[in-house]
Amino acid sequence: MRLTVPAGLHTGLGRDAVGVPARFGFKILSRLPANGCVYADSDWWWWLVPADSDLDLTWPLPACYAPGAKIPDRRPRLIHHPDGTSPYTPPIPLYLLTCQLTGIAPAWSAASVRSAL
Repeated sequence: MRLTVPAGLHTGLGRDAVGVPARFGFKILSRLPANGCVYADSDWWWWLVPADSDLDLTWPLPACYAPGAKIPDRRPRLIHHPDGTSPYTPPIPLYLLTCQLTGIAPAWSAASVRSAL
């Protein structure tokens, strides 16, 4: 199942989703400075993020990263509609908060930087 985006919201950056067990849902929703579309069922909550928000990031377990916003068919419903026209939750604050709540240190691959004279 692919999460659908409500009419009027722009997905020009593509769309992926980040899911967390429901026990983390309210904590994340209440602590993020901005939330895009958030979907939930009794077991999982899902945040829409721009495509490739997993690039150079290791999302901590038990979080689940879903490319293309294709999630298990559990029939989640939209529980949060953003105020503006963007359906996205900023992925870096979501990532850092997810790491904090799961007790996992953030980890990402940094591109190698060369300095030459």
